Amino acid sequence: MKKVLMCLAGLAIIACKQEPKDYATFSGKIENANSDSLFVFQSRNYKKTIKVNEDGTFSDTLKVNPGVYGIYDGKEQAFVYLKNDADIKLSVDAKNFRETIKYEGKDVENSNFLVEKARFESGLIDLEALKNLDSLGFEKKLESLKSEMMAFYDKNKNIDSSIIATSKSQINPMLMSLKRYVGESIKLRSQLPKGSESPSFKDYENYAGGTTSLEELKGKYVYIDVWATWCAPCKVEIPSLKKLDEDYKDKNITFVSISIDDARAHKGSMENANEAWKAMVADKELTGVQLFAPNGWQSDFIKDYKINGIPRFILIDPEGKIVTPDAPRPSDEQLRTLLDTLNI
Repeated sequence: MKKVLMCLAGLAIIACKQEPKDYATFSGKIENANSDSLFVFQSRNYKKTIKVNEDGTFSDTLKVNPGVYGIYDGKEQAFVYLKNDADIKLSVDAKNFRETIKYEGKDVENSNFLVEKARFESGLIDLEALKNLDSLGFEKKLESLKSEMMAFYDKNKNIDSSIIATSKSQINPMLMSLKRYVGESIKLRSQLPKGSESPSFKDYENYAGGTTSLEELKGKYVYIDVWATWCAPCKVEIPSLKKLDEDYKDKNITFVSISIDDARAHKGSMENANEAWKAMVADKELTGVQLFAPNGWQSDFIKDYKINGIPRFILIDPEGKIVTPDAPRPSDEQLRTLLDTLNI
């Protein structure tokens, strides 16, 4: 009888044991939400939109294959590791997204590693500092960066091996891309060294009327933005450039934007290119000195500064000499640091 009771008790335990769920639960709260929805995706394999309530809370279930998924709140993007039976709770303040994002609940170790990984990688590379190295110093820094990344990815043995393998596989392509980008800047600095006479431009059409030459701008520092109306990264910088122009309006600096819109991008017509430039200057209420390069990419000033990609930013001193042929972008705080060190 005793054996029968023990068997029945064992069966009861087995019967009451909770089966793994065939879905993941994803919930949480977003302070200062950027949108009324949260988009969860994995390349083309999975897409789902989750409603975010007025108080920032959300909750849903997702049937997924184990792996890393992107989450997008309308402005910011992060990553989460999802698998069925996980119960993941997200908390974040969208005004300070990267610094406040956190996962709690069941099976969140991989997700929190992804958060830590994003913070580590965002603080790893200082582009302006790299550009100021010589070729040998840059090569040594690349080796150091690779060692730092390998050590970081290997430090937690409990993280899903697929995450670590993917992270490691991205190191060499990232460093090669960095080498090409920064290497070009280092080469450019040797070809157009600080203190050398700046290439010049003459009689560029000025949106405000008449023409302007670089020679006329001597006596002040000149920060030049080379851009085009079709260039998305150029347009991203517009608000920051306008803010700079406002903040430094009483300083010894002139902000100049040179459009290199040309016939190739405007149905074979320089007239169309010119009209597109004028329309965007008006529409975006662009400030500073707005100029139009007469021959687009083939304008002498553009070729002399070896510009083959935009946006590109140049800083020239009051005597017409080069401070840097590849200045920080308006959105980069290092530009303000540079300007302030020059006592502009």
